[in-house]
Amino acid sequence: MTRRSLLLSAAAYTRLEVSEPHMGTRVTIKLDTRDPARGEAAIGRAFARIHDLDLRLSNYQPESEANRFDARRVSADMRPPWELAERLRAETDGRFDVRRTALFDLWRAARKSGVLPAASAIARAQATDEGRVDLGGIAKGYAGDEALRVLRQNGETRALVAISGDLVAGDGQWRVLLEMVNRTVILRRRAASTSGDTEQYLLFDGQRYSHIVDPLTGLGLTNGVVASVVAPSGMLADALATVVCLLGVREGLRVARRYGAVVYI
Repeated sequence: MTRRSLLLSAAAYTRLEVSEPHMGTRVTIKLDTRDPARGEAAIGRAFARIHDLDLRLSNYQPESEANRFDARRVSADMRPPWELAERLRAETDGRFDVRRTALFDLWRAARKSGVLPAASAIARAQATDEGRVDLGGIAKGYAGDEALRVLRQNGETRALVAISGDLVAGDGQWRVLLEMVNRTVILRRRAASTSGDTEQYLLFDGQRYSHIVDPLTGLGLTNGVVASVVAPSGMLADALATVVCLLGVREGLRVARRYGAVVYI
């Protein structure tokens, strides 16, 4: 855990900044508060909420709901990301599909080994239903939303929650750099997320395959699209950034704009 505090005397606010490891990455909460003790307590509760969601939603937690998924019995915590995922699956003709875990696992292993999966292995993975869901393209944004909700419930509204490349902002003016698309934006009650192949990919025989996999082709994307999305919620921004990469610029923009999002390519 790392902590920083900064007195913003002109506005009579104190800036608190706390980082903890959650969801396989570093999570940072920045908070401008008039009551540092209250702010510290609120941040602690927000991190506790992120931890609880990680236990329920992560495929790296053996007993998680994601690993023992039953669409007939979806918990209150799972329902928001699951319902959005299903809506986007329909709108993308199956390209955004959190149920294709065997295919995602196959490409995750391929990135580690540096070897392209065989066509037969891809076909088997496409046909496999493991009774799991992989919320990697939506869970971090959702967790950011929930952390911000907990902060608000505890009297703190001027906050920025950063979970890897997913940013969720409350009140105030939060200036952030979307590095992959080289854009600086001001977030206020909005969220931003970036997807693309700049960090996670398989390079094989001169071809670059993204960590984002198209379930219809069974292949990691090769279109080279990198997209940052600013949307009304972290969950939407997270999912729509992946959708734009999957569909390509024209169709991706069409879907994103339907949800009130702004896209930078």
